[in-house]
Amino acid sequence: MDKIDAVQMRLLREVADLHDVPEGAYNLRANGKSVGRNTTASIDIQTKTDVSGIDIRIKDGTKNESVHIPVVLSESGLKETVYNDFYIGDDCDVLIVAGCGIDNCGSQDSEHDGIHRFFVGKNSKVRYVEKHYGSGDGNGKRILNPVTEAYIEEGSTMEMEMVQIKGVDSTKRTTIAQVGRDSKLVVRERLMTHGVQIAESIYKVTLDGENSGADVVSRSVARDSSYQKLDLCVIGNAACTGHTECDSIIMDNGRILAVPSLEANSIDAQLVHEAAIGKIAGEQLTKLMTLGLTEQEAEEQIINGFLK
Repeated sequence: MDKIDAVQMRLLREVADLHDVPEGAYNLRANGKSVGRNTTASIDIQTKTDVSGIDIRIKDGTKNESVHIPVVLSESGLKETVYNDFYIGDDCDVLIVAGCGIDNCGSQDSEHDGIHRFFVGKNSKVRYVEKHYGSGDGNGKRILNPVTEAYIEEGSTMEMEMVQIKGVDSTKRTTIAQVGRDSKLVVRERLMTHGVQIAESIYKVTLDGENSGADVVSRSVARDSSYQKLDLCVIGNAACTGHTECDSIIMDNGRILAVPSLEANSIDAQLVHEAAIGKIAGEQLTKLMTLGLTEQEAEEQIINGFLK
């Protein structure tokens, strides 16, 4: 990896678990520039010519391969919008690791907006991991506004792991998915805010095909004076099954607004939503404190287990 300093390497470890050059295909981006790229016989990566971003094309039948496309920002005041399109062929089984880390030690805001579109072919399986992380002792904000679009064809499954645990001052995550016949979308979101951070998650999942399905679960913790909003909508246009769940812990002066909605446009659509917001149960704290933990240590243990 060229031109990667110690701060950027730390960010890569946080958002993509990279300690060295990853195996398989990758495109590494730091401070608005590509700092490393590799393609394979099955996975090609090309730079877009009209806007900032890349096209990733995965051939039919590609299995047990991965693509890493993390982004790191360590310059205060840097703002960018990047467009990445994934074209996944038929009968594939691949892992895609994205995510962004921002270290801001200056007075200007730093912002990365990543727009990712996935076109998933037939009978494929895609696991997508996107982690966000912020650090730095400057007064400038760390801002992330990701957009994820997924178009899932017949017989395919896409699993999304969305994680934001620390350091992001403001984020608006928008996820849009269209699910085809005999296909399924699975989302696991984990989110924690603190200080005066603001986080908004918007999901709009449309189940268009017969026997399509969606399982969207969000777990979050709002600490200090932070604010979270979850706007989750599932639309059933065919014989389908949809399940959504938002489970949140509120602490200190935190605020959480959950706005679930289900729209059934077919008599055979089966849609269910579950929601819960509350504080940490006193008996949980007491039990851990009897084992020798302080109240703060007990809270951290409970939160870590909740967001695991």
